[in-house]
Amino acid sequence: MHIHNFLNKEAVLVDLKSQNKQGILKELSEPVARFSGIDQNDILKVLMEREHLGSTGIGNGIGIPHGKLRALESMVLAFGLSRKGVDFESMDGRPAHIFFLLVTPENSAGLHLKLLAQLSRILKDDSFRKRLMNVCDSDEVIAIIREKEGSF
Repeated sequence: MHIHNFLNKEAVLVDLKSQNKQGILKELSEPVARFSGIDQNDILKVLMEREHLGSTGIGNGIGIPHGKLRALESMVLAFGLSRKGVDFESMDGRPAHIFFLLVTPENSAGLHLKLLAQLSRILKDDSFRKRLMNVCDSDEVIAIIREKEGSF
């Protein structure tokens, strides 16, 4: 399974403007709502419910907000970059810059966990994160991810 297979170019946002967690989730969920046909408010509700269980800010400048929706037919992934950084209530207390938003159908727990694990694995690489921090456009993001996934 490869992350780049689930990442639509139009869901790659390389200049997030929001200054807080809720704003970031709203920005990232816009393309997800468009592709999935699911109301954006429903997506935001699921994401915020998950955030209330514990922040998806995993540290090292990364946030992986995620959730499951009953009405969703297939997994949807979005990428976002906040150049300024946002307080995402990360474990290390540092601002988050790199975001992967993942929404999966309610009955796909295995796939959901596999993709979260894959994201966590590639995001452990400092040089990979630095490259993502300096991207200019969506094509570059997808190329960097595809290259990284080809290395293992």
